[in-house]
Amino acid sequence: MFETLTSRLGDAFSSLRGKRELTEENVDEGLKAVRAALLEADVHFRVTKAFVDRVREEALGAKLVAGVDPSDQFVHAVHTALVELMGPEDARLSFEKSGPTVILMAGLQGAGKTTTCAKLARHLRDKHERRPLLVAADIKRPAAVEQLRVLGKRLGVEVFHEEGIGAPEVCRRGVAHARARGLDTVLLDTAGRLHVDEELMAEVAEIAAATKPTNQVLVVDAMTGQDAVRSAQEFHDRLSLTGVILTKLDGDARGGAAVSLKEVTGCPILFLGTGEKIEDLDAFSAERMAGRILGMGDVVGLVETAQENIDEREAQAAYEKMVLGSFTLEDMLAQLRMIRKLGPMKKVLGMMPGMGGLMDQVDVDDRQMNRLDALFTSMTPKERLHPEILEMSRRRRIARGAGQEVSAVNDLLKSFKAMKQVMKQMNKLGLGSKMGAKGKKEALRGMSADGELAADGGGLLGGLGGLGGLFGGGGGPGGGPPDLGSLLGGGPRPMGSSATRKRGSKRKKKQKKGRKGRKRR
Repeated sequence: MFETLTSRLGDAFSSLRGKRELTEENVDEGLKAVRAALLEADVHFRVTKAFVDRVREEALGAKLVAGVDPSDQFVHAVHTALVELMGPEDARLSFEKSGPTVILMAGLQGAGKTTTCAKLARHLRDKHERRPLLVAADIKRPAAVEQLRVLGKRLGVEVFHEEGIGAPEVCRRGVAHARARGLDTVLLDTAGRLHVDEELMAEVAEIAAATKPTNQVLVVDAMTGQDAVRSAQEFHDRLSLTGVILTKLDGDARGGAAVSLKEVTGCPILFLGTGEKIEDLDAFSAERMAGRILGMGDVVGLVETAQENIDEREAQAAYEKMVLGSFTLEDMLAQLRMIRKLGPMKKVLGMMPGMGGLMDQVDVDDRQMNRLDALFTSMTPKERLHPEILEMSRRRRIARGAGQEVSAVNDLLKSFKAMKQVMKQMNKLGLGSKMGAKGKKEALRGMSADGELAADGGGLLGGLGGLGGLFGGGGGPGGGPPDLGSLLGGGPRPMGSSATRKRGSKRKKKQKKGRKGRKRR
């Protein structure tokens, strides 16, 4: 959701590149662009003014460090101010030492409150070993109770509801039920409205009085921009919120709510809803969010996602094969399937360092993964292990089996060769051409994707190191960003497109014309 903001901030930083020092004149020039970027992203104007003043003071007051580009110091000042703006870093839910912890979930209708209740129950059960109970107290919206029951059944989490009584009494009995069953966490799914009104506020306040919740959390739709901030402020005035969960961060929102919410309301952001799946709920980190906004990626988040979804030994083995030169199409298919476990490609790419500013230029098509999988599975095991035998007749057969053009097979093989070339360069630059296979394997242990040693997650990041090869192989050491459109359908000529078909048609016409010329001779 931060692609546009990231791009505009990148333009602001570029105006300072090449400057020998940070002066009032060039800092003000950069801040003018930063101010415009924030306002365009729907950040509250008072927050923008305070933020710009804070960055100006930080940038001009910082001592110039030898060997560090002044533009990088300006970026550091912006990063520091963003972390302060969206923090604190340690915001989290509070838990009772004895008896059930009650979490009251409030919010407007359509913010994703019921789904977020289920996501939070899963998170608390799996990450904090809690025993949650979901209480269906949204008796205003049709099918809300049934929706929560379906989600609870899918999770294996009990859902409490009783017919014929008001929402405050349902919640009170739900807490008593949890206490009797020995469940230590109760999530109250309260009713929402299309807008903040007195009836809604009175009901939520009555529920809070009846259950005395430990946490009063507001679920906010990030796509509503400044409306999200205003509704959060109104709820906070009546409920004394302890935190906020921002949903739909995978949408087309401009990001202003995430940046200005805490500053305006004083309520910390606790979690982020990053997708439609039940597991798409991330604990909020101001440091990591600031990094993503500035295009620095979120390597920590990427590693955590990989650790949850990918077997580390499998990833490490794939990385070793790539760097040691024994990488085949069979391994490329295995890596493709590993990558798919991480979630939507746009989300994964946004977490990679350096990719933030490029995301608004790329329309990644996740369906292209299915097309790639079809190409791989149309090959025989021998062909995947020995791609050098794939002459034209075999390529035509593979294309027919996958329901695609021959050019799609050619693009895949071209990407594979480029990927091997990049790995060969990595081998020479990073591991040393004279190092034996045994020594290389030892050096690979704990190596991260950027070549630095890491205690945890090194093998996982290493296993993802060939990701660029699936995007056309345009990257590599010093080679710039990869061509994302080549294989994922986001570039100027996606596989199977009309452009591809036209090229194929022109090629066939030339071949036909050549055959006619030979016959005349």
